[in-house]
Amino acid sequence: MTRKIIIDCDPGQDDAVALFLAFASPELDVLGVTTVGGNVPLELTQRNARQMCDIAGQTDVPVHAGCDRPMQRPLRTAEMIHGETGINGIDIIEPVTPLQQQHGVDFIIETLLAEADESVTLVPTGPLTNIGSAIDREPAILAKIERIVLMGGAMREGGNRTPSAEFNILVDPEAADILFRCGRPITQMGLDVTHQVLSTKERVERIRALGNPVAIATAGMISFFERYDMSKYSAPGAPLHDPCTIAWLIKPELFTGKDCNVAIETQSELTLGHTAIDFWHVTDHPRNVHWVYEVDSDGFYELLTERLGRFGDNS
Repeated sequence: MTRKIIIDCDPGQDDAVALFLAFASPELDVLGVTTVGGNVPLELTQRNARQMCDIAGQTDVPVHAGCDRPMQRPLRTAEMIHGETGINGIDIIEPVTPLQQQHGVDFIIETLLAEADESVTLVPTGPLTNIGSAIDREPAILAKIERIVLMGGAMREGGNRTPSAEFNILVDPEAADILFRCGRPITQMGLDVTHQVLSTKERVERIRALGNPVAIATAGMISFFERYDMSKYSAPGAPLHDPCTIAWLIKPELFTGKDCNVAIETQSELTLGHTAIDFWHVTDHPRNVHWVYEVDSDGFYELLTERLGRFGDNS
């Protein structure tokens, strides 16, 4: 049985790899891709998503541009990590995949309302502005959502943009607060798990050796992306954050998690965007999130490499 998903992203090299992994996986039916301002501004995230569709031979996947700034704050971006294009490491082209005229938030609302109850999974891998805005505007969509599987937040890893906040949550904490209080099942891939899937040289070269256009693009983007994080973390490779969401949907047995309460800090100047994870259930707050904290990293890269190899017919 295939799972219907909408991918909401801000490509970003790791978002791009998440798109490739989803496109290669027959278990998933990608209803559409929406983009948001995040790693780079919206004009670039929508173009980058369309270029990934081109490379993967998925030019019929509808791509919609969504919100260009957070619900209540100015946009923060991350060119220092992803490069000025967001997908540095490959040549930039004008995509063939068209940009749909409908706003991404309208697409999310319209698509969900047309589906059966609890039938669509949302996969946000960037700031949560589009999803938060859709829920805020049309709460009736909640009945249609089977699950939300997102990348964002941290517990033991603290933060990657401030000492206590991960980038995706920090960019739009108000949107994150709406999502985490929405009442639908949530699976959360935070830095605690994504920092375990390091793109070591050997793993990247195995992907590059596949030789097809998607694998070559993936290796090129990771090779650029890893420069910043290898220096920052003194690690043998960069964490491949966003594909963890798709990998969990395909092969959840690779991951270990625990049902917890997660709340978002929206007021503090010091800890804005902090994800307060009640790992030991020391409060009586409801367990609203399946918090993933461990992964079989070798199994993750075996899955990713096998799926990227399926694009060989496009070479």
